[in-house]
Amino acid sequence: MPEPLRVAVADSHTHLDMQTGTVEEALAKAASVGVTTLVQVGCDLPGSRWAAETAAVHPAVHATVALHPNEAPRIVLGEPGGEGPRQIERPAGGEAALDEALAEIAGLAALPHVKGVGETGLDFFRTGPEGIAAQERSFRAHIEIAKRYGKALVIHDRDAHADVLRILKEEGAPERTVFHCYSGDAEMAGICAENGWFMSFAGNVTFKNAQRLRDALAVAPLDLVLVETDAPFLTPSPYRGRPNAPYLIPVTVRAMAEVRGIGEDALATALAVNTARAFDY
Repeated sequence: MPEPLRVAVADSHTHLDMQTGTVEEALAKAASVGVTTLVQVGCDLPGSRWAAETAAVHPAVHATVALHPNEAPRIVLGEPGGEGPRQIERPAGGEAALDEALAEIAGLAALPHVKGVGETGLDFFRTGPEGIAAQERSFRAHIEIAKRYGKALVIHDRDAHADVLRILKEEGAPERTVFHCYSGDAEMAGICAENGWFMSFAGNVTFKNAQRLRDALAVAPLDLVLVETDAPFLTPSPYRGRPNAPYLIPVTVRAMAEVRGIGEDALATALAVNTARAFDY
């Protein structure tokens, strides 16, 4: 176990439904090292329902709901899929199936314990050209849902920086927008800063080959910086090789503080304030 943080922080993006053990065990383990709040993120309809249900019964958990960028093309094409270990079989889809799924996401987003809409966005790493139209339509719909209900927008942006920024400009970003697992460079961090968008850094900021992320973190305004696990993915060094989990947040926080050249407590204080502001809790 990492040494506990002296100032409590939040894990701004985690997937408890993809981790081993119970929610209660994960919360207790996280709290023991100073991670007292978790944002549980939905990636598909079953996961979004689960996130909303879990947040309804656990005060330390806040939910976001969405169709992951890779989920939208699967729905349209009727392909099996699901993020992480979850596999979902579905009948032939089409545009009507995507509309139906988006309508359910909108219904979940209206719930008071659902604090965000996401993770949504674009992913050109795993989805080929045939899926781009469905991804864009889904992304635009999620932006509208977030603005309709006054919720944070949580963006998944993989190999798609220019197009994500273009669509945000065309649609108009919600008041609170979070780039989950920030993957841009320092120049893009400047664009995010100009627009008041939050940048959430994950365990990959500790990787040896991640100097570009550290450069972005170094210039990002402190009041727009968040920390996350994206657990069970992106386990920080030196814990790589085991599944990530919220209790490992202190490792990433300490690495981030070193990059920023500030004390651990000062960074943790800022992270706690920023996450509460981003998700309005």
